[in-house]
Amino acid sequence: MSTFKIEGGYKLKGDLEPQGAKNEALQIICATLLTAGQTDIENIPEIRDVLKLIEILKGLGVQAERIKKGHFSFDASTLNIEFLKSPEYAKQAGVLRGSIMIIGPLLARFGQGFIPQPGGDKIGRRRVDTHFIGLQKLGAEFQYDTENNWYSIAAKKLRGAYMLLDEASVTGTANIVMAAVLAEGTTTIYNAACEPYLQQLCKMLVSMGAKISGIGSNLLIIEGVTSLSGCTHRILPDMIEVGSFIGLAAMTASEINIKNVGIQHLGIIPESFRRLGIKVEQVGDDLLVRDTEHYEIDSYIDGSIMTIADAPWPGLTPDLLSVFLVVATQAKGSVLIHQKMFESRLFFVDKLIDMGAQIILCDPHRATVIGLDRKFSLRSTKMVSPDIRAGIALLIAAMSAKGTSTIDNIEQIDRGYENIDGRLNALGAKISRH
Repeated sequence: MSTFKIEGGYKLKGDLEPQGAKNEALQIICATLLTAGQTDIENIPEIRDVLKLIEILKGLGVQAERIKKGHFSFDASTLNIEFLKSPEYAKQAGVLRGSIMIIGPLLARFGQGFIPQPGGDKIGRRRVDTHFIGLQKLGAEFQYDTENNWYSIAAKKLRGAYMLLDEASVTGTANIVMAAVLAEGTTTIYNAACEPYLQQLCKMLVSMGAKISGIGSNLLIIEGVTSLSGCTHRILPDMIEVGSFIGLAAMTASEINIKNVGIQHLGIIPESFRRLGIKVEQVGDDLLVRDTEHYEIDSYIDGSIMTIADAPWPGLTPDLLSVFLVVATQAKGSVLIHQKMFESRLFFVDKLIDMGAQIILCDPHRATVIGLDRKFSLRSTKMVSPDIRAGIALLIAAMSAKGTSTIDNIEQIDRGYENIDGRLNALGAKISRH
């Protein structure tokens, strides 16, 4: 288990550019299984989870070639479906939640798919019902081996259907869409997720020959086709990294220029940080964060305490709630952070309280933060990263704290952020890896 040693209290200055979006990359790479043609994908983040998924595809027989940094070519013309029944696959897929999105493409193209109980962050219950109910609507038969926690699904032929999803699951919608593009007839998906990642997946599938209307809305209509061709696709900048960098700049009172952020795909993220009093300026496709020595949280019109809550797109992504919570600790004023989707994602706040933050954990979903307005710096401490997003929030806290902190289990952070220590050290941070 590796560790970050962080010497806090340093201001940063310079340019940062976000990596490619992890959540999009996992979907897009799975979509390469839908075609026997060659698919080129650019701006792939070379992070732990993405590279693990590429290894799974290689085990299936996909020819995956790294052309240059972030640019890979995939050829899935010949696949070994028997690999899905191997212990090696079970081990690889069992620790990577994104691997569940290979079953939609495999079901569509080969009529079968297998997946162990998906792993991933321990942030609360993350059910997979939406995936399998949607695939069943298309005509697939589903089985679950309760003894071995193993899912299997099969279909002789998929047929289009109308479905109303019980939740706007991003990965669930992606799996269903990837299966539906090769199904016979028309599929209508209501209450579909419409995050930029899903929009990008749909645009890529259209470039491969799929027929999808309603992209960007929660009503997708898919006319099935018999086959798809290869294509070239470029992944968007990671909006979670963009938000993390805004929070980092604020907490460390730094001046950071975040370059090439894909402004039109950020939704309400910049404005949500402005509600915390952070000055976020748009310059072309860059975001400049500066003058953050003091920032004051807005209140509602009637003077009551503001709430920042996650919601399905175009609401605020739950992946940034941890960062918002940390940033609020050094603001002036109070805010209620409401994490609606996952009941264990706020459990890292005990470490922030140990560091001197004024936080009341109301229940598993809500925390009230009383901002210190920098009157008291956070104290250094020893921490463990529980998941990707809490890990980056704790790193941000440690960089603003007095003294030297350590964060264990940084493999969690590496799953979502590429070379984060090297990139921040280039701007003046003091982070060492042990």
